[in-house]
Amino acid sequence: MSAALGAALLFGLGTPLAKLLLNEVSPWMLAGLFYLGSGIGLTFVRRIRRAAPVRLTLNESAWLSGAVLAGGVAGPVLLMFGLSGMPASGASLLLNAEAVFTVLLAWMVFRENVDRRIALGMSAITLGVFVLSWPEEVGFAGLWPALSVLGACLAWSVDNNLTRKVSLADASWIASVKGMTAGVINLVLAYSLGDKLPSLPILGAALGIGFLAYGVSLTLFVVGLRNLGTARTGAYFSVAPFFGAVFALATGEPLTIRLAVAGVLMASGVWLHLTGAP
Repeated sequence: MSAALGAALLFGLGTPLAKLLLNEVSPWMLAGLFYLGSGIGLTFVRRIRRAAPVRLTLNESAWLSGAVLAGGVAGPVLLMFGLSGMPASGASLLLNAEAVFTVLLAWMVFRENVDRRIALGMSAITLGVFVLSWPEEVGFAGLWPALSVLGACLAWSVDNNLTRKVSLADASWIASVKGMTAGVINLVLAYSLGDKLPSLPILGAALGIGFLAYGVSLTLFVVGLRNLGTARTGAYFSVAPFFGAVFALATGEPLTIRLAVAGVLMASGVWLHLTGAP
């Protein structure tokens, strides 16, 4: 449980910090730097620890490749584009949808058990998502940022379930491979779109945040997957958006009625998840 909650804290704080960096860095470039920081940092840590090399079976390699593409390439880019068009507090709370998608996939595709409390919690979170993502003015344009964040949640839910298939391997190795691969792919795509590296201080901040919010967080998440399973780990990890929302509000973002109502609904759903998890 402590590993999943530690992963939630680090990942949750990454969203409002990313919002600040988006003033200086394009969404695609920032996604690449976050994951590159994760990969470089964890590779360095593994060298210091003299960690043993890991070999995967052909099937496990296929699962990991799918996880990298979904969670390492698509997920962070969609989140960055969503963040560029909405407040960090709202985007943080919308990330609660990842827990819903993760549990649904674990239940419907991978046949994991989902009890009644988790199902009720999913319903409360889903209602909160509708409250938060409904545009104030009629028009599809206002939905794009929210849909981008929800797309990131779906991508990460696929990542969570695929990573579960290789979670018995070394957690830091899995996270380092995902970070390096996804970071390089996103940076190449960013350069192809004409993006440039930011100034040295911003570059360092992005790499550092990526190491903690994506690298260390993912390592702890994989440990949780190994011990608890996908649905249970997703339940504990679902507190991450609240860490991010609280931090965003503490740094000056306004607390709106919509945000408060969505927060109460989602908090109720998360409470049901946590109290339903052993």
